[in-house]
Amino acid sequence: MAKTTMNPDGLPTPRGSYSLVNIAQPGRMVFIAGQTASDPQGNVVGVADPRAQTRYILGKIQRAVEAAGGTINDVVAMSIFTTDVRYHRDINETRREVLGSNFPTSTMVQVVALARPELLLEINATAVIS
Repeated sequence: MAKTTMNPDGLPTPRGSYSLVNIAQPGRMVFIAGQTASDPQGNVVGVADPRAQTRYILGKIQRAVEAAGGTINDVVAMSIFTTDVRYHRDINETRREVLGSNFPTSTMVQVVALARPELLLEINATAVIS
């Protein structure tokens, strides 16, 4: 997929693992529902470890994009819901490890709770696959 990232003049330079603007050429849009660190048997991976949960969730998103015929580089946007904004650094550092420098646009918000108390974050994603 042809994706161009840009950080327009007059807007702050991102300090996290995200881009301000992604321009994706025409392609198939793939919407990935919110993913948590629950494995196929329903067990939570990485209890009390935001890095482990982030890594596991990004792996699930990668598998979903690949099943649709794309790669993790085709992800153009992510929304992250976390139960504690203090996990921000751990989440961003793990995203850098997994995504390299190919950052999607991103929004992170703190929520009161997720479906289970052991879950620290949930991520949904949008990809554009040529």
